[in-house]
Amino acid sequence: MRKNIDIEDNLLLKLKLLSVFEEISVKSVMEKAVSFYVEYKENERLQALSAEDKEDLGLLLLMQQADRNEVVSRDEIMKALD
Repeated sequence: MRKNIDIEDNLLLKLKLLSVFEEISVKSVMEKAVSFYVEYKENERLQALSAEDKEDLGLLLLMQQADRNEVVSRDEIMKALD
C-alpha cells in the first residue's frame, strides 16, 4: 500500500543517516520503526492488564485456535472433568 506522508526535514535527514548506517532503504528504516513502536505499545498494553484480564485474553486466544468442526461427546467432557 502506498501512502504519502509529510515528514519534517530534520527527521528525514536522520532517517537517511540511519539508512546509510544500516545499509537499508529509508522505507525499510521507517517500516522497522513503526513495527517496533506497535510491538512496544502492544507489550505496554499487555503489562497494564490485570491477572484476570490476562487469563481472559489467554482463553480467547486458545478458543481461536480450536477446531470448530471437531465434536466432543458429553461423556468425554464429563470424564475429563472428573
